Amino acid sequence: QVQLVESGGALVQAGGSLRLSCVVSGGRFSNYVMGWFRQALGKEREFVAAIKWSGDNKYYADSVKGRFTISRDNAKNTVYLQMNSLKPEDTAVHYCAADRTSSLDYSDYRLRTPVAYDYWGQGTQVTVSS
Repeated sequence: QVQLVESGGALVQAGGSLRLSCVVSGGRFSNYVMGWFRQALGKEREFVAAIKWSGDNKYYADSVKGRFTISRDNAKNTVYLQMNSLKPEDTAVHYCAADRTSSLDYSDYRLRTPVAYDYWGQGTQVTVSS
């Protein structure tokens, strides 16, 4: 059974930084494309960032580009989201997700599509005060 556990969410002032972590157990982490999504109160879940298997290819939503950095450590089964210059509009529950589709079958449309991901964590709350 694959499990994803996020941590690192907190209350922070605007302009501050946080690093989210997501540890994956029960599966072969290096075989997964990993994504971060977020959902603010009353809004749909939205794509934040994604990273492919080796970590060489990274993708970001326009709203976080230049402020957030996604990375992964395949030896530690962990994906990170470094969030800098936080804004009140970043306030949301942040989720990590794993897509087990193989590289041979993968299409990049899956990166930003929540339903393409097979496994999800429980989420961690990020609150940015103004």
